[in-house]
Amino acid sequence: MKFLTATILTAILAFISGLFLPWWGIAITSLLVAVLVHQKAGKAFLSGLLGVFLLWAGLAWWIDMKNNGILSKKIATILPLGGNTILLILVTGLFGGLIAGFAAMSGSFLRATPKGR
Repeated sequence: MKFLTATILTAILAFISGLFLPWWGIAITSLLVAVLVHQKAGKAFLSGLLGVFLLWAGLAWWIDMKNNGILSKKIATILPLGGNTILLILVTGLFGGLIAGFAAMSGSFLRATPKGR
């Protein structure tokens, strides 16, 4: 239950932070969610990765649909993706997801208490 809560909360807060902060605001929100919803480091990483991956890939797909793929086709041609727009959407989601995942894992380590205390 914590995993699902952390994933949804990460996606919602990352979306809201995207309205007011630069793109790296997802790292701040993922770290805060991992501190508030305590999980082991691996699960925190996966919840951050999954929440922002789905958010960013979904937003990239929505933007791609709104402009009939014109912009993503040009960007996928510039990058070494062979003009594949689906691959560009997946890479976009993976990039954001990895950043959020590592931030969430850092938040999990921040919350962890040392043994023996």
